[in-house]
Amino acid sequence: MLCSLCGTRQAGTANGRCTVCAGAADAGRGWAGGLVPTPSGLNHLRSPVGLAKAVCVLLGAAAVADVLSIAAGVHARMLYADEADGGRVDEVAWNHADNLYRSTGALQTLTFLATVVIFLVWMHRVRLNAEVFDPSAHSMRPGWAIGGWFVPMGNLWLPHRVVSGIWTASAPVDTPGGRFAAPRVPLNAWWAALVADQLLSRGAGRLYADAETGDEIIRGLDLVAATDALDLVAAVLAILVVRRVTAMQSRRAELGAFPAGPRPLRAH
Repeated sequence: MLCSLCGTRQAGTANGRCTVCAGAADAGRGWAGGLVPTPSGLNHLRSPVGLAKAVCVLLGAAAVADVLSIAAGVHARMLYADEADGGRVDEVAWNHADNLYRSTGALQTLTFLATVVIFLVWMHRVRLNAEVFDPSAHSMRPGWAIGGWFVPMGNLWLPHRVVSGIWTASAPVDTPGGRFAAPRVPLNAWWAALVADQLLSRGAGRLYADAETGDEIIRGLDLVAATDALDLVAAVLAILVVRRVTAMQSRRAELGAFPAGPRPLRAH
């Protein structure tokens, strides 16, 4: 039977709670005013707030780049559609549309690379913090917070396992409903959009690059616009996830770390 409070570990007490949640409740009752003592492990915590702000700004910039790319793609598609319908398109207009589309693509690449670097630094930091909050919530070591993204095919699920552990360890246990008070809807929605974006972008980019006829180019532009839209959705959801995890860790830092049960086996 799973813990009645967090729902993530096996219950081991008479009231149906795991050792982590039972320890949190005991610690809260044992100190005046419900305050929890600060263990030495909390000295290793590092605030993710500054990094979170930088990540959110960069994700916002990436979202803007996606919007500009969609607009440029729609403009180019309209020109191709006019020509396919027998209309004449001025060469200057063609060159302008092509240059605009390439420029927005370069902007997307620039914002993406900058976002990836800062996001990985933030993710590694919150993973190390989560280790202090609850070491039993993780099935993978902290290094996978970065390494998991670079495993071919494995990057479709390994980072989600890492973030899931971070979410569990960082979620509040002092509110009604315990860790159920931190719903995973933003986390799961973000990952679904991210995986769909990765899978679709591979085919869309190949189709657009290999297009020769007007119809093929139009189909390629449509698919690239769809991937840009998914990328935009993923960026917005990522902002929600970053803000939520950072807020939860700030709250947990105020409460202190709670005693944890036996550590699970981890991936090396």
